[in-house]
Amino acid sequence: MHTIPLLHPLDDHGRLPRPVPAEAFVPQPVPAADVSRYHHPHFLRTEPTDFGAVRTCFRPFSGHEARPEMPLAAWEDPELTRQQKQELDRQYDAARTLWSQKRLRLRAAPVMRRAAPLWQAWKDAEAGLRRVFAEFWSTPDGMWRAQLLKLTDAERAALAAARAWDEVAEELSLLAAEHRREVGEDEDLPLETVAQELGLDASDWEISWPDEYKAGPYSWDSRTPMVRRIDAEAKRQRERLAEIARLAPTLT
Repeated sequence: MHTIPLLHPLDDHGRLPRPVPAEAFVPQPVPAADVSRYHHPHFLRTEPTDFGAVRTCFRPFSGHEARPEMPLAAWEDPELTRQQKQELDRQYDAARTLWSQKRLRLRAAPVMRRAAPLWQAWKDAEAGLRRVFAEFWSTPDGMWRAQLLKLTDAERAALAAARAWDEVAEELSLLAAEHRREVGEDEDLPLETVAQELGLDASDWEISWPDEYKAGPYSWDSRTPMVRRIDAEAKRQRERLAEIARLAPTLT
């Protein structure tokens, strides 16, 4: 008698069991790793928006917190999927935007309160310089020397106001530039918006890029923007007065 070893035991009826189709062996999904330990401390939840995107909600930032950075351990964690790491990265981007906006508000507020009267003083001084020069058209011939004294006084006042404004404008420009580097142009919080929240109207404030306030390594001109404007206006006025002096030297 010969026996044949069976790969599978017979069933209760002495028959071999039916083979199980290969498609019945479906691998069970691996449970996703818990990412909550990597969440930013201010993270609350994510929720869908009306446009199919996802909104990330945080507790309010004070602006005094450390810069939000996704933990290095999260990037190196082998249990996290690529998608989980990308979602965490987006979470920290959103946190960094809110933190930077709050930080800008916090740091710019006292500077803006100082800037408001300085901007008005600058506008008044510039207008005063133009007004004093325009008065030459109605100044009697024998009074031109006195009017020239008024003009030089107006130039000095305008230059002082220009320097004061450029100093505070440079502070605001540096704050805005630092914020823009943190969040990018799409999430940039305009200084005008910050001013509105403080009850200030900054719609006509002239604030240049930070480079405009410092002479570069190959630049000989160290003047700031408003000082350059006053110098240009004073030069134009003096050239006109010099022309009049040549034509009618007895007036001065």
